Amino acid sequence: MKVSIITPTYNSELFISETIESILKQTYYNWELLITDDCSTDNTLKIIKQYAKQDSRIKFFQLEQNLGAGIARNNSIEKAKGRYIAFCDSDDLWLPNKLKKQIRFLQEKDLSFTFSSYQKIDESGEKGRSIKAPETLSYLDLLKTCPIGCLTAIYDTEKIGKIYMPEIRKRQDYGLWLKIFKKIDSTKGMSEVLGYYRERKKSVSSNKIKAAQYHYKVLREIAKVPIPKIWYYFLHYTISGLLKYIK
Repeated sequence: MKVSIITPTYNSELFISETIESILKQTYYNWELLITDDCSTDNTLKIIKQYAKQDSRIKFFQLEQNLGAGIARNNSIEKAKGRYIAFCDSDDLWLPNKLKKQIRFLQEKDLSFTFSSYQKIDESGEKGRSIKAPETLSYLDLLKTCPIGCLTAIYDTEKIGKIYMPEIRKRQDYGLWLKIFKKIDSTKGMSEVLGYYRERKKSVSSNKIKAAQYHYKVLREIAKVPIPKIWYYFLHYTISGLLKYIK
């Protein structure tokens, strides 16, 4: 059963080779890597094309204008031919057994969606703290805080169909998880670390104020949380963020 790996790129020349190499090292071989570039102006395209020539499983697309990572991911999802949809951003890394272990977990637990623990690394590759996936996660839990690392998420299109990210500039992944959980209500996470999330100083997610604004936007516009309840969930999100910072 084929896995379609969704990767958006934008001026990713510093890390895209490492990302692709980590996918090439997967012990699960039946995959396709669909990279959609969001109008890069550096050497990203050149690097990707070199890999695509070497391995036919790597497929490359380019948007005509810069529209954001969510739309870039959706372009790849639309073209995906695999039963399973997985995500790996252009600066993140997978451990070699990531796909094999997650596919087995999905099948053994009869799940439509799952995710795992992951570890943070900085721009130089130095390892930081690990983010542990909860054993179980419900839709109501997800409204309070999002413990799902995009690089660890995978869902089964045979069970729930193709589901796309909302077309917003930030927190698209959170919006997608909420859309999925409206269908499945709850799932199980894997406690094992299966990938490395790279924290970058100038990344979109590093701007905490804007991230909070978009988190509120997702709760209101995607999850359709009523105003009286939205502040309850937003308070949980704020406290959770502060606790992560303290740790």
